[in-house]
Formats: sequence, C-alpha cells, structure tokens
Amino acid sequence: MKEIDEPKSTAYSMLGGETVVRALVDRFYDLMELEPAYAALRAVHPPTLEESRNKLFWFLSGWLGGPDLYIERFGHPRLRARHLPYAIGVNERNQWLACMLHAMEDVGIEETMQERLMQSLYQTADWMRNKEG
Repeated sequence: MKEIDEPKSTAYSMLGGETVVRALVDRFYDLMELEPAYAALRAVHPPTLEESRNKLFWFLSGWLGGPDLYIERFGHPRLRARHLPYAIGVNERNQWLACMLHAMEDVGIEETMQERLMQSLYQTADWMRNKEG
C-alpha cells in the first residue's frame, strides 16, 4: 500500500503564513521606532526601515519553513557576515529579542510557539554579536 504524502506542518503554516509573518515583522519595526527601550537597537538600523522590514520578512518566511524569499533574491543569508558592519553586543542582542517577543505577543502568537521561536532566535541573535558588552 502506497503512503500518501501529506504536507508537513511548518512554523510558517502554524503561525498563519504570510499574513501573520508580515504582521509580526511590521509590529517588530513599529515597536523599535516607538519604544525607548529599543533605542540602541534602532540606532544600528538605517534611517528608514522599509528595506529592513522587507529583508526580515523575506528571511523569516524561509527560516520558518515557508517560501525562501530571501534566498531567491540574495542567495544564502550569510547572517553573521551581513551583520558585521553593525556594532552588535549583548545590549543590542537583548533589545532585538525583547522587541521580537513583544511583537509576537502583540500579534497574538501562542505562548508555546513564542517559547520555541525565542529559543532558536536567541541562538541566532547571540551569534550576531560582534562587540564586547
């Protein structure tokens, strides 16, 4: 008897796909602009955030198991190399993670999923550090 291939559940699909990932990214950058608690994080970004919003959305789409939008446009993400021009220390890492958690809460991502994502995001964010402190 032949098994039928069923689509695999991905974080992307469990979150709600493109609409929710875009809402998450937009809320993340809105918070970064509005909240004084994320000022150091905002300072390492360009004056306008449109390109940053798109790049994070494209990256997260693929990272979460959805379409590889970032790779289609730019090739392998090479995250560490692409972030080397920006001074990223513990403070920036922590602000990035706090801002992302805040955004996840605001868009209504379920707590268990938040925890799973934050574990993975912590490892990636920590790897981006390139300065002391």
